[in-house]
Amino acid sequence: MISVIVTYKIKSDFVTKNRANIQKFIADFKTLDSNKFQYSVFTKQDGVTFAHHSLYDNEHIQHILLNTPSFLEFQKQRDLNLDESPKIEFLNIEASVGPGIQYQ
Repeated sequence: MISVIVTYKIKSDFVTKNRANIQKFIADFKTLDSNKFQYSVFTKQDGVTFAHHSLYDNEHIQHILLNTPSFLEFQKQRDLNLDESPKIEFLNIEASVGPGIQYQ
């Protein structure tokens, strides 16, 4: 199991476009086997800091998602509009409950 959180802060005038780009890649992710991954996007209270949390069953499904054309385009546009560089953190999962990937 691979668990990653990516947090980044964008310019305020890019928020609407960033949200639209997120919706595009999420729509593409929904066409894949979601039994093998979970992907969530959050916005912090400041409205310009986004956090993406992903859980992957294995490196193969992670590779598929990270190389989806709409996700690559999202990253390209996001990187041109950053206020702060993305912070990438890998997490060791201890336990989980709920729909999606289960870990014991």
